[in-house]
Amino acid sequence: MSTLVDDDLWSAVGDPTRRRMIDRLLTDGSGTATSLSEQIPVTRQAIAKHLAVLDKAGLVHGATAGRERRYRVDEAQLARAVAQLNAVGSAWDSRLDRIKRIAETIQRTGGGGSAEPDTQHERIEKE
Repeated sequence: MSTLVDDDLWSAVGDPTRRRMIDRLLTDGSGTATSLSEQIPVTRQAIAKHLAVLDKAGLVHGATAGRERRYRVDEAQLARAVAQLNAVGSAWDSRLDRIKRIAETIQRTGGGGSAEPDTQHERIEKE
């Protein structure tokens, strides 16, 4: 597969709590650790740690607003994550289609195996 996968990005979006946080930030436009902890059933400290992971992956960016930090989703980086996910999904769809065709061919030909070894290597292994 030619698409490079960003492990930090995938790790960040792989967590269900972080995905819910991204959803909330997209819905609300922005948010703080305090506002997110009021909407998602985890502590403010846990939200702050999740925000740090999202920030490291470039999915959110924070700006100081008074005594708190207000976070927004970086939509370009989110689009990159979606593109990577789609590319991996397409690659697996192709692989699964190929496996299906092979299985169908085997089924049509009655199993594809014979009692006699086909190559010298197989004959040696049987002996």
